[in-house]
Amino acid sequence: MKVKIHELFQYLLETTEAQPEAIVGFSLSASPTLGAFLDELDPALPLDWNNRDFRGLPELRGHVLAQAGLEGRCRPEDVLITAGAAEANYLAIMQLLQPGDEIVIEIPGWPQTAVLARAVGATIIEIRRHEADGWQLPLDALADAVTEKTRMIFLSNPNNPTGQLLGHDELNKVVAIAERVGAWLLVDEVYAGLEWQGPRAPSVAGLYPRGITTGSVSKALGLQGLRTGWLICRDPQMIMDAVILRENSSEIMNIMGEVIAEIALRPDRYAAALEAARAAGRANLAKMSAWLETQPNLSWVAPQAGLIGLARLPDGVDSATFARRLLERPYRTFLLPGSAYDQPQHVRLGVGGGAEVNLEEGLARVAQALADWPD
Repeated sequence: MKVKIHELFQYLLETTEAQPEAIVGFSLSASPTLGAFLDELDPALPLDWNNRDFRGLPELRGHVLAQAGLEGRCRPEDVLITAGAAEANYLAIMQLLQPGDEIVIEIPGWPQTAVLARAVGATIIEIRRHEADGWQLPLDALADAVTEKTRMIFLSNPNNPTGQLLGHDELNKVVAIAERVGAWLLVDEVYAGLEWQGPRAPSVAGLYPRGITTGSVSKALGLQGLRTGWLICRDPQMIMDAVILRENSSEIMNIMGEVIAEIALRPDRYAAALEAARAAGRANLAKMSAWLETQPNLSWVAPQAGLIGLARLPDGVDSATFARRLLERPYRTFLLPGSAYDQPQHVRLGVGGGAEVNLEEGLARVAQALADWPD
């Protein structure tokens, strides 16, 4: 079947040239410049592939295991470097799902999975997180949804877009649910490392032989443009299947992405960058929460982790209509409508980015747009 566009990407395509003056939905940390890495780059580096391993630079794969807390649980051979977490998810889903298979997904959640599952011809079973429950994953509902027909469970942890976090005990319960029927358990961890409440959750690749962890340097480190991510799984055939599919799509990795990501994930440098991202995220999250307390027409469940959350709009305000109005004069401010996540009464607020996103001015303009709303 043909892969069809989802609303999130449709909205981004249509608004790329809008040139907003402020952004209140930024979803990644401030991006460093190339100059921050020049001292560590070898000018004689050949711009060929790495010529060492089709799975990715060995040093980079070692750093990936270290940052995920998987040293000793997983081997470097269990890591495949990919073009971002999006490609990692793509490789796993397209190789593991067949027409008629069932996949259990969360709503709201990262929409890529449903797009690919529909293209494959798989049957999608939705588990809904509810705002009234703090957007927590309903484990009882998940257990009821998983049957002998379930081929895969897909989750994001921290959840994208609510920022809610599954801890160690909850993840173990999810693993037990998957293990009961032998389902694959794919967990997207792009926001791991940016926890505001509690420690980082364990990576599922270390908890379950059919657990698949995906992640990237895009969000916490702000290195989205490198298009460098990873897939981790202890099943060697799953990794080889992913290598085979990547050979017929992106084929090999972008050498500059690999090299710069390897530098960024070196333990000392990674720790410093993550602490800076945490400090900036906490500061902006405090501003966002304080601002929301002054807004009688908005409410949200603050994210436990990550840089984004969903805020509820007043009754009768459609998120897609409001987001497009906000891009127009006099507001010129970007945020993402919750309809992109099947939540039309919400908008996605983000606390990422540096000073250039003009967050405080953007928040003031959102408040003004709500005050000006016709009804």
